Amino acid sequence: MMGFVASGYRHAHRVELHQSKCELTRRSQEVVLRCSANDFRERFEGQLRSLQDEVCSEVVKLDGGADFHEDVWAKENGRGGGRSRVIEDGNMFEKAAVNLSIINGDISPERAAAMRSRGREGVSDGSKYFAGAISIVFHARSPLVPTLRGDIRVFQSFSDNETVTWGGGGADLTPSYFFEEDTVEFHRFWKQTCDRYDPSYYAKFKKWCDEYFYIPMRKEHRGVGGIFFDDLEFETEGGLSRVEEFLYDVARGWLPSYAAIAERRKDSAYGEKEREWQLLRRGRYAEFNLVYDRGVRFGLLSNGRIESIMVSAPPLVRWRYNHVADPGSKEEEMLEILRTPRDWV
Repeated sequence: MMGFVASGYRHAHRVELHQSKCELTRRSQEVVLRCSANDFRERFEGQLRSLQDEVCSEVVKLDGGADFHEDVWAKENGRGGGRSRVIEDGNMFEKAAVNLSIINGDISPERAAAMRSRGREGVSDGSKYFAGAISIVFHARSPLVPTLRGDIRVFQSFSDNETVTWGGGGADLTPSYFFEEDTVEFHRFWKQTCDRYDPSYYAKFKKWCDEYFYIPMRKEHRGVGGIFFDDLEFETEGGLSRVEEFLYDVARGWLPSYAAIAERRKDSAYGEKEREWQLLRRGRYAEFNLVYDRGVRFGLLSNGRIESIMVSAPPLVRWRYNHVADPGSKEEEMLEILRTPRDWV
């Protein structure tokens, strides 16, 4: 399984992009691209489809037995669609989802207000939009193998003959039990990825991840973090290809950042106590998704396809009233880590 982890795998698929049709302009907190929307969308959609195929192929190898069920879907009135691919009851993965969506429509007043609150004053109610994304979530069967979530996404809004395009994405790790070497290894991988583009990226995106994946009502972070970014302002060296290249590099890093950790823990012994704790922690995962996650809220507000919106949900969860971890236990250790983020590299 380690063959694809080598750095050569992550660079072999880089795409030569052409800037002749695009003029790159910098604005605070976003990347603005004035170009043919159709050219960009065709290229980006093709890359998302290739990335989904690549990721699914590696997940099948890592699981060692299961295969994906594919569900191709389309929105009404020609407003896009996607491919949802899901493993359920696999060898390693109790559930693994790799979801692709390409949609367009009109920005709702609620969504436009949320965008303007993040500094995007040019987005108006009812503006046309295009959104393309690929997202992953891997819920392992073993409580000792962490959950991995990741995505890359691009959003375009069209108003007053102006096309504004920005991107985001990330990868984060949610263990039920804490293993420091796994957490350090994961963060080191993403720091190295970020450093190839901008030495300041990792610190900013790690902090952003810690702040985003926080459950205020529990005073806990969902996991041990990773990177999360949105509304990128990107240096123009290399032009548009540099922006897209970073997104694709993130997507191609998901499996290499995770596979060795999963392989290391998958055969370790556990019992009913550890399984119970895993299901309780999955309850926190579900709480975050339903209450705080922007992507879920956007999908619901835009009348999205509910099966695709909820595809990241854990397969089994449990809630217990006022559950308290035993003092000095591994479970309490995990909670202490989640309450106070720290620097791992």
